[in-house]
Amino acid sequence: MLDRDEVKQIVKEVLAQTDAAVGMADKWEGGTLILKPGLSSLQAKEIPIEAFFHKVVMVRDKLRVLEQKVNAHAKLSDVEKAEMQQYITRCYGSLTTLNILFKHEEDKFKGTSSE
Repeated sequence: MLDRDEVKQIVKEVLAQTDAAVGMADKWEGGTLILKPGLSSLQAKEIPIEAFFHKVVMVRDKLRVLEQKVNAHAKLSDVEKAEMQQYITRCYGSLTTLNILFKHEEDKFKGTSSE
């Protein structure tokens, strides 16, 4: 069983790593994401889609690295690995709505129904 410091170290290592660049679908290039609050008294926020896409890709890459670290970790039991893998897969599934941003099918999030 991992102690708190070991888990923190694993998370730090995962956050320090990045994966290769991923292409955004051409139709979104130069676009803007507009977040409009439900209250008319509040101002909308505009974000370049490229910036938002970059953050989505970073989350995806960090999940992939975390998945690799969990699967290769010597101190986790098979049951613990399977449990953590289920959480990671559910995270992928929760993010599938963002797949419209990706250019290539292999870069997209895949949840349990895709496996």
